[in-house]
Amino acid sequence: MPSVIKEPCDEGVILSGKTAAPCTKNQARWILAATILASSMAFIDGTVVNVALPALQKNLQATAIGVQWVVEAYSLFLSALLLVGGSLGDLYGRRRIFLVGVSLFALASIWCGLAPNIEQLIAARAVQGVGGALLVPGSLAIISASFPPEERGRAIGTWSGFSAITTAIGPVLGGWLIEHVSWRAVFFLNLPLAAAVIVISWRHVRESHDRNAVGAVDWKGALLATLALGGLTYGLIESSRLTMFAEPVLVAIIGGLVALAGFVFVEAHTRSPMLPLGLFRSRNFTGANLLTLLLYFSLSGGLFFLTLNLIQVQGFSATAAGAALLPFILIMFVLSRWSGGLIEKYGPRPPLIIGPVVAAAGYALLALPGAPAGYWPGFLSGVNAGSGIGFFPGVAVLGFGMAISVAPLTTTVMSSVNEQQAGVASGINNAVSRAASLLAIAVLGVVMLQIFSRELQRRLGDMDIPEATRAQLFQQRIKVAGLEIPRNLDSTEQELVAQAVKESFVSGFRVVMFIAAAMALAGALTTGLIIEHKKQRAS
Repeated sequence: MPSVIKEPCDEGVILSGKTAAPCTKNQARWILAATILASSMAFIDGTVVNVALPALQKNLQATAIGVQWVVEAYSLFLSALLLVGGSLGDLYGRRRIFLVGVSLFALASIWCGLAPNIEQLIAARAVQGVGGALLVPGSLAIISASFPPEERGRAIGTWSGFSAITTAIGPVLGGWLIEHVSWRAVFFLNLPLAAAVIVISWRHVRESHDRNAVGAVDWKGALLATLALGGLTYGLIESSRLTMFAEPVLVAIIGGLVALAGFVFVEAHTRSPMLPLGLFRSRNFTGANLLTLLLYFSLSGGLFFLTLNLIQVQGFSATAAGAALLPFILIMFVLSRWSGGLIEKYGPRPPLIIGPVVAAAGYALLALPGAPAGYWPGFLSGVNAGSGIGFFPGVAVLGFGMAISVAPLTTTVMSSVNEQQAGVASGINNAVSRAASLLAIAVLGVVMLQIFSRELQRRLGDMDIPEATRAQLFQQRIKVAGLEIPRNLDSTEQELVAQAVKESFVSGFRVVMFIAAAMALAGALTTGLIIEHKKQRAS
């Protein structure tokens, strides 16, 4: 029988392997508040930066590859070091490492806001990723250590829901700041959140760690993971510019694969691996992480290109583009606590099959609008239905599918391991989701640029414009929809070129959305084949 610690919830130290005395409602609220606000910094940062990308591309004279790296630098270090973050929390104290991460994230946000060029912004985003790697796994690990198993599902559901609603505020406020202040201001949104998290955590979140955690941190594994993900990402992104068989691309990809093999070898033979391979003996843990990889590949790639579509192709303002995702986030907020209880009632398989299938339908709906297209369907916008389906149905259906999936998916991961492994399990799952984002933007970026280039070349070839102008436009293809139309063309020719650029982007966007739908469906199939019908309880 596990022993019970008698200290109140906001005092003392929890040693994993023991069961903490239940928190009072007030104490539980403070714990959830700290973890929700901290997680929201990382979530807001992702959505706000997507809204800011067109402004970054214009103001810093960046290529599409440059703005990809603004996202990828953050995702690279976040995904590679999340496992270290979970291990550090288990070893040295989850609250302590959590607060170090929050502080580093805030300092890097200041650097992002002050960056004078795209290179410094990319470097600052990398440091943000390191901070995120320390704070993100700590959020769920603190919840798992503070709530008993019978309350954990709903606590995680509440965390998911409120994280979603705070995330919803970010893109809208960020879009307004981009329009009325500067893109730099969006990074300063993190500072009041960080201050609140630090105060609440010191006062109300008790320290916890794994009493069985021994040995040194697996820095060798962290280095190999970073080299593996970095090499693969660099190779994929640069292949858009240099072709897949260029020497730098091949060296990066082969080096990444070698580092990945070395990572697996090291994790299998080191005494204190950051990725304990034995965890994957659990079918639920393995299946849930495969589903996470597929589902978040779809989500990250889909939202990245959706935002560019809305702003650069459809002409939405930054504020409107941020607000366009509100239905997605609000649906997740409203339904997440309910979906957190689905696993207790039905087990993990039904929601983790139905949710990804619904999400796939959302991506398919997002592929339908052309250029130009509105947000609302014709019958909702008060104009004739011939104006098109709009983006709202796809956003709403995608939100519903993710709402069904996210809380049960997280609960399945956390319930498939022992409590003392909560930190590393959280780290693995978050690392998988961030690695999925990293790979999605790199892979789908290659797809987008290839289709955009082919379609743009075809459409420009049909136009009666000077050959030199046609060549100048095609040389800018690496900017995708952000390319600049030459001023030597008359107004009619400029409109025709602008429409060709938009239609070329939409052609690539549709393929990206259908790939996202296929990945979500593959996730549903993974659930059906691997995840057990009955919930696996933590022992």
